[in-house]
This record gives sequence, C-alpha cells and structure tokens, in this order.
Amino acid sequence: MYALPPGWSTRRPTLDDVPDLLKLTHASDLEAVGEPDFGTDDVREALTDANTDMTVDCWVALDADGTIVGWAYPHNPTGGSRDFIEVYTWPGRGVPAQRPLLDLILARVRERGEAFGHELYEVRAGAIPSETGYIAALTDFGFEFHAQHARMSMSLAGVPATPPQPPAGVTVRPLDHEDETELQRFHEVIQVAFRDSDHQATSYEVWLDRVLAQTSVTWSEWFVAEVGGQIVGALQSADGDGSAEDEGWVRSLAVLRAYRRRGVGEALLRRAFAAYAEHGRTRAGLGVDMANPTRAARLYRAVGMHPLYEANIYARLA
Repeated sequence: MYALPPGWSTRRPTLDDVPDLLKLTHASDLEAVGEPDFGTDDVREALTDANTDMTVDCWVALDADGTIVGWAYPHNPTGGSRDFIEVYTWPGRGVPAQRPLLDLILARVRERGEAFGHELYEVRAGAIPSETGYIAALTDFGFEFHAQHARMSMSLAGVPATPPQPPAGVTVRPLDHEDETELQRFHEVIQVAFRDSDHQATSYEVWLDRVLAQTSVTWSEWFVAEVGGQIVGALQSADGDGSAEDEGWVRSLAVLRAYRRRGVGEALLRRAFAAYAEHGRTRAGLGVDMANPTRAARLYRAVGMHPLYEANIYARLA
C-alpha cells in the first residue's frame, strides 16, 4: 500500500469540485499533449456516469495546502466485464499521489467486478507514450500493453459549405432527433457496427441519458446515411471533446458491415466537416483505435486528417 506524503489526504469528490478538476485535467493534458482535451461536461459525466457513484468509486488527492492535485475514477457504464480507470495528477507537484490513487482505485475495481457478477474482470488504463512515470507505475501494478489509440485532427480551412455528392444510391442527411424510432435506429447502427471492435455496448436508455445530460447538443451536426430508405450509417458529433469551442468533434462514426467500402463513411465525414465549417468551426477531430478491424485510421487519413498524438492502452485482470 502506497502512502501519501505527510499532510496530504484523500476524499470523495463532489460536483462542487468540477472547476478544480477541470483545471487539473487541463494541466495534465497540456503537459502530455500540448492542449486541453477535457471539457466541463466530460468532468461531470465522469463523476455521474452510469455505474459510477462518486461517493464510493472516486477519489481526489489533496496536498498539504488542501489543493486538489490528483483524481481517480472508474468507467464502466454497461456493467460489463471491463473497467477503464483514469488517474490524473497535477504535473510535478501531484506525482506523489499517483501510486496511492492507483492503490485505491484498483482495490475498488475488484469490488466492482464482484458487484457486477463477473468472475473474471479486466481493468484498462491509458497513457501518452511520453508519460514514462505513469507507464512505469502501471507496469509495477501489473499492467501490460494492449493497444494504441490516436487523436486525429484536421483544419477546416477551405472546406466548402456544400459537401461532395455521396456515392450513387447513398443518401446522407441530418438525423431527425425528434423521431424516437429514428433515434433508436441511430443508436442501434452504432452498437451493431462496433461489435467487431473493442467498443463496449451501451443500452439506448443509458446512451440517451448521457447525450441529454450534456450542456448543449448541436443536433444539426448529427447525420445518417441511407441506402434503399434504410439507415446504414451514423455519425454522432459532440460540441468539442475538450475546451476548444472551435472544434467539431466526431464522437462516433459507424457503418454496418454490409455497406462498408462503398464510400458511406467518407460521405458522412465530409457532410459533417461541411457542417462544422458552416458553423464557424476551424478544426475537426476524433479518436480512433489504431488496431480497429475496419481500418478506420486509413479512411481518416484519406479525408485529410492526421494524428495529433497517440495513446497507449494497458490492461490487467482486476
């Protein structure tokens, strides 16, 4: 069991801590990747997501002055057989809290696995390759490299407000979010399309609750692709994945297996990029699993995106 320095302490976070936790994540992101990659909605979601109870699942670490210098929380909204943990520490001064927080969160993850009814329960964590200290800590706690993700980005300068026509037989249009049946089909396409990836399925109710809990949802930046009158592709946007309000963020891009390699995904992306540019956004971004069996990274590069940074995913049994 790793101990905190004298005078330091831990406690459970509250929603009143959101501004300080946002400062903490921004400081960590700036150190690791050079720009913030977390927004207020992301902090609130992490504290209140399905199957996360901040009063038992999360901790903040405070230094001798009472300043929040660390934060640990789990993420498993489906109750499936895998938890993803995050441990943020303030660069430099917060490092002494890193291993004590890992101790606490891993002990809690074992309890969560039992509570969810899983005999075998996996836990994963992510680290930027330059975060050598954190990677060493994860390794000492028994984690091994599992996969690599990348944050892709592109400038929207010169992107026309009118996108190219989609391939013959394909129609791309905005999602009718007021049509409950269409909204359910939108969610279904995402879940079905991601079955052959590392994606954890989420129920429609949980997914919708998370969407509606955001401070804003720009529905005009959500699109569907139809073939023969049936929705076969879906693009879910978010109002910036971090603090950058000028960035259009592709949260999910999904195309059913039978309709891949027909230009459907590219048509959805180009329609979204045009909408982002029309709304005054200057960049587009998304995250991708570099080992994704759909070879999504190749598509993103083909439309002009490039990786800003890569993140390693580590895994172990709880």
